[in-house]
Amino acid sequence: MRQASSFLDAHAIACSTPPAQRCPGLRHAGRACHPEVPVPTDLQPGELSRIVERCAAKVEEHYVFPATGTRLAALLRERLASGAYHQVGDARVLAELVTADLRSVNGDHHLRLRHRPDRIPTQKGKSTRTDADKAAELTMGGVPAVARLVGGAALMELGHTLLPARDAAEAVGAAFTLVARSEALLLDLRRCRGGDPHTVALICSYLLDEHTHLNTLRHRDEGRSVQFWTLPAVLGRPYGATRPLFLLIGPATFSGAEELAYTLQQLGRGTVVGARSGGGAHPQTTFPLHAHLEASVPYARAVNPVSGTNWEGVGVVPDVETAADDARQVAHRLALEAVARRGGRSASVVEAREELSRRLDEETSAEKAAHKANKARKAAAAQTGEGRAARPATS
Repeated sequence: MRQASSFLDAHAIACSTPPAQRCPGLRHAGRACHPEVPVPTDLQPGELSRIVERCAAKVEEHYVFPATGTRLAALLRERLASGAYHQVGDARVLAELVTADLRSVNGDHHLRLRHRPDRIPTQKGKSTRTDADKAAELTMGGVPAVARLVGGAALMELGHTLLPARDAAEAVGAAFTLVARSEALLLDLRRCRGGDPHTVALICSYLLDEHTHLNTLRHRDEGRSVQFWTLPAVLGRPYGATRPLFLLIGPATFSGAEELAYTLQQLGRGTVVGARSGGGAHPQTTFPLHAHLEASVPYARAVNPVSGTNWEGVGVVPDVETAADDARQVAHRLALEAVARRGGRSASVVEAREELSRRLDEETSAEKAAHKANKARKAAAAQTGEGRAARPATS
């Protein structure tokens, strides 16, 4: 992995996939970076049936598994004919009902009828561009936090959305340049809901030395597939493949963020710490059906070149399982141990050993205090029991 000479160089590399091999409209879940405020949007007479029928048609035509797509479409049409949606006058409520029906078949959480409070732009691609701009503003370009931790480790937190590679390249490059001096890296994916698979490849390019096949997206017709590989050069300083890497995940980790964790785990490059992730491995595209409704339809499936499968429905299984809220603390402890095992007397190694010693002293003191308190409780309970036994019975 070489370092790009300029941002423009890195930008060109990150976006160099030939147009014929790109995935137009490819988006993972989690485009919005903040909760949407429910805004009622009334449906006009006659709109409901057209919306549900169009949604059924898009699912039948594009869903990644054709037989399942046919089954899903039949379910929506059956529900429509039975009157299940007829009393619905709010687009948001319709989206919730249709989504629940779609997911009742195979639990694919990339599949849904999505309600958008703001009107969906009529210009193709404008909605995605607006979402990316908003996400970039709210997450400092997609990397909202970078910090040095005690003992020579570094923390890099990724935002709610993995921005398109052309938007993420500068922030990702700057972040990796900042952590380049660290002895170990914690990559926090616990709040990341997914995003651009090209950005997954971009991040992996900082963490692997060799030109590496990362993932393949196989499309519905099985005759078309798109491979993702590490890039030949990156902006800023590559981190390399030898220093300890810990990937923090939780139930909110989804889609492209899962791809990042799963890919590096399968390659043996990182240790995954936390709780099992959400389980979404089918990239989606969207189809506007109404001014405030769009169908999100998975059209391909991820195939990892190492495992031959993916994380759909099962999530990424942590190597070190703990509550998501505790993942950073647990991973930091593992990083300290890894740094402390290194030879030499560098400042970071010394600091890591001192921090581990301090924590061990604290844990020992806490254990002694707990043992003493437990012993006191038992003694008090014994005295209470003796007192009751000595008390004379009353008639």
